[in-house]
Amino acid sequence: MNKLTSRIDKERLFLGIAAPVLAVVAALVVTALVILATGKNPGPAFNDMVTYGFASDSQVYILNKATTYYLAGVSVAIGFRMNLFNIGVDGQYRLAAFFAAVLGGALTTPGWLSIILILVCAMATGAVWAAIAGILKVTRGVSEVISTIMLNSIATAIIAYLLQPGKLAQLQQGGTVVATKPLPSASHFFSINTGPAGDLWGFIFIAVIVGIAYWFVLGRTRFGYDLRTVGQSESAATASGVSVKKMVVTSMIISGAVAGLIGMPTLLNDSYQFSSDFPAGIGFTGIAIALLGRNNPVGIALGALLWGFLERTTNHLEFQGYDKEILGVIQGVIVLCVVIAYEVVRRYGLKRQQQKVGAELAAQAAAQTKKQEVA
Repeated sequence: MNKLTSRIDKERLFLGIAAPVLAVVAALVVTALVILATGKNPGPAFNDMVTYGFASDSQVYILNKATTYYLAGVSVAIGFRMNLFNIGVDGQYRLAAFFAAVLGGALTTPGWLSIILILVCAMATGAVWAAIAGILKVTRGVSEVISTIMLNSIATAIIAYLLQPGKLAQLQQGGTVVATKPLPSASHFFSINTGPAGDLWGFIFIAVIVGIAYWFVLGRTRFGYDLRTVGQSESAATASGVSVKKMVVTSMIISGAVAGLIGMPTLLNDSYQFSSDFPAGIGFTGIAIALLGRNNPVGIALGALLWGFLERTTNHLEFQGYDKEILGVIQGVIVLCVVIAYEVVRRYGLKRQQQKVGAELAAQAAAQTKKQEVA
């Protein structure tokens, strides 16, 4: 039996490596075909992407982007582990960033305290906004997909209403930009100067802490075990004494709290205010990154880095004469290939494991029968 277990573990490791490799190869092939269809040579395009992507300034850009994308991926993954589709991450982080920017611009406290208050405000806003969907699900049976989509629209409307001169915003830059009051310089988060390559946002360390907390809480605590149990089987969780409704609401709150942090790298390390051109759509990017990373903290980090790499390099391809829409095509192809590859490998691995266990049990049964016959 130990030999069988060792054999299965080795095969599981092989399948775990095969899935991403298969996905990347398939994505490269499909992307090459798409580039060929546009009348361009994919060889120089891939070479330019690698060369430009590994330049020092590109590496800093990719790490800064990946910081934001990683937080978005973790936020979505928390819901996925609970079998919840929190599609409202986009609205949660934008609303959180808006109110955090308003608070930060009004604070006169010491810088370190202001940063803490801004982060708490952002997390609380995201948590409250996500909790609405959780409460609607457990009390009225409303799908979290529908409720969070509607909450995204409501969040957009609230921001549009309040982001006006005379309300919670003001005209800036010669009267052409409407934005919240800028954060005092003392409230800026630290950055690491890397020389000509630019500044590396210090919020990357917060993202690392969030990733470690995500791994520890979900994989090493009773709460994480209960959350995963509910996600896999609500009836089994109920039988073991877990309150499914409580876990649903709690998971949505935690997911929303992490979503509240998504806009903080931009707010505290870059823009220092919320304006009409504040980054949008990152919540939906987080869905793709969580799928790429299979809800694993390390996998999500790799997915975030890949997304930042693609964004940096494909935008550069436009200056080399390639179509700018190639970014969306590559991203979509990669997500589809990853999802399909993992599912194919998962089914193949399950089938192989069943076959091996069945063969081993049959062999044991045959040996036992032979012993009885001899006796």
